[in-house]
Amino acid sequence: MTVIVTAVFFPKSGKKQELVDAMQRGIAAVHEEKGCELYAIHDAEDGTITMIEKWTTADDLATHGSGEAVGQLNSDIAELIEKPTQVTTMTPLPSGAEKQGAI
Repeated sequence: MTVIVTAVFFPKSGKKQELVDAMQRGIAAVHEEKGCELYAIHDAEDGTITMIEKWTTADDLATHGSGEAVGQLNSDIAELIEKPTQVTTMTPLPSGAEKQGAI
């Protein structure tokens, strides 16, 4: 079953662009991981950076979570964030039109 993840990153004052740059370095590699359907960062109005992810299965997400790319990301951003990243894992509840009713 598809798994959706949001990860909210809280940049330190004046470090937002450095955080974005650090996060962007590993995105291409993650896009090649098994089960990665979506892995994209977004600039939120509240000053945070939000990653939205979509994985084919929970196992694919678990493999990603324990993989080299996540380890490198965590290392790269450790000094750029002011508090721990807020990660939420969700199961889609499709409704309405197929194309518009789920990520």
